[in-house]
Amino acid sequence: MSHADDRRRVLKGAAGATAVAVGAPLAALAQGKSALNLAMVAEPPTLDVQSTPADLVCIIMQHVYETLYTFDAKANLVPMLAEALPKVSADGKLYSIALRKGVKLHNGRELDAEDVVGSLKRWMEVSPRGKSVSAQVAGLAAKGPLAVEIALKNAYAPLIAQLAMPSGMAAIMARETLAQPLKEFVGTGPYQFKERRPDQYVLLARFDGYAARKEPASGYGGKREAVVDELRFVPVPNANTRVEGALAGQFHYADLLPIEALARLEKASGKVVPLLTPSFGFPYLVFNTKEGSMSRQAVRKAAQTAIGPGEMLAAGFGDTRFFIPEGNHFPKGTPFYSDAGTAAYNERDARKAKAQAAEAGYKDEPVRILTSRQYDFHYNMALIMAEQLKRAGFKAELNVVEWATLLQRRADPKLWDIYITHSGLFPEPMLSPPQLGDGAPGWWSSPAKTQALAALNQEPNPAKRGALWGKVQQVVYDEVPYVHVGKFASLSARSPALEGYAPHTYPFFWNTSLKR
Repeated sequence: MSHADDRRRVLKGAAGATAVAVGAPLAALAQGKSALNLAMVAEPPTLDVQSTPADLVCIIMQHVYETLYTFDAKANLVPMLAEALPKVSADGKLYSIALRKGVKLHNGRELDAEDVVGSLKRWMEVSPRGKSVSAQVAGLAAKGPLAVEIALKNAYAPLIAQLAMPSGMAAIMARETLAQPLKEFVGTGPYQFKERRPDQYVLLARFDGYAARKEPASGYGGKREAVVDELRFVPVPNANTRVEGALAGQFHYADLLPIEALARLEKASGKVVPLLTPSFGFPYLVFNTKEGSMSRQAVRKAAQTAIGPGEMLAAGFGDTRFFIPEGNHFPKGTPFYSDAGTAAYNERDARKAKAQAAEAGYKDEPVRILTSRQYDFHYNMALIMAEQLKRAGFKAELNVVEWATLLQRRADPKLWDIYITHSGLFPEPMLSPPQLGDGAPGWWSSPAKTQALAALNQEPNPAKRGALWGKVQQVVYDEVPYVHVGKFASLSARSPALEGYAPHTYPFFWNTSLKR
């Protein structure tokens, strides 16, 4: 599963926890100031956004720290602290990055290339994402006060997307604060760190010296403005408590609410505004290509023919507003949209699948489906998939275990044939799912995969990479290392008084205001 567990756990239920009172104590912090009370799913494990892929940390600290690049509303890469997109050498191995002039750090000093180099070196040491990038990097150096060069061992086109990713971000920090662990949180963002009280709140205050970009706001890109004075991120682990707090007007925003709460939120018109974040993530089915009944490509193709993702999504999410049965990995209108291979999506043809399985030499071997009840939609989809496979003559067996046990078992190719997981929908193919990399459970390896991914990752021209992703997607449908089930949405809520907020995978509150 992807790193973003804390953003997805509550889609179908609530974690048990005590209620958090918001009211007078927090209000007293901001007398005479405008402030937002923001109900989050948990207490952040750290505020070091480089050191963890936990989305909760990203949601908070993306207001404090910024990256060299980010994504606009159409998932295009755009500059943030960089002046423009990098100049890339013809062989794709050298990236020259010019930094914006006059960007202030929260300590009053101007940002320079040494801050960037130091920050990226730390990121490559402490971040899981950074460590994967470090394997590609031959050199990193300042080439003047506002210039940075990154030399690569081989062409690696996902580099800028990796530097732009909000989660586990390549955050640019004041070099004098770089330490392990971090003790000071000094960035360039529209808000600066003010105070943390564990299990009560993280408090951020507007940074009056913020240097905004000139371009219109678009997604995470363009102009950012801290309109309200303070942001208070309040841990409220119980999802039902977040629902009640939103309905009572305690919170200006409540993150990740159970789908079952939608009807109540809709009935409370005027008190709360329910929010859907479309294309929030995607469930997928991982096949064991190394051992067992699914190790043969032709048998996996037969299983793919038998499976009906549309029926599985309906079982997993119920309300049709919360899922989209489509075989393209990336949504229409984004750079990596492709319909390559999708004729094989959602066939649910038991007769055809049975004939394919017989031709492939399938001999009634067990198909062990590994799943967990921790994510209800995983389990509900597994029930349906098992029946779909049985109708096509497969000997499907459901193995239901704790999520921690599933994570252990999936590492042993002798213990399973298919397991169910999900990922966030990120705007660069190499950010997810793990099966596109090397060595992930499922152990997909083939000449066609190697060739298609090499072409995608070594093409420096972003305009050409979309078509190259289509060739990768075609190989996925041909070789069936995993099945992309579809897209799902998440539910959150805001107060009618919160203006300017637009749903995003990682919610942010610059450019938002309170109705007077």
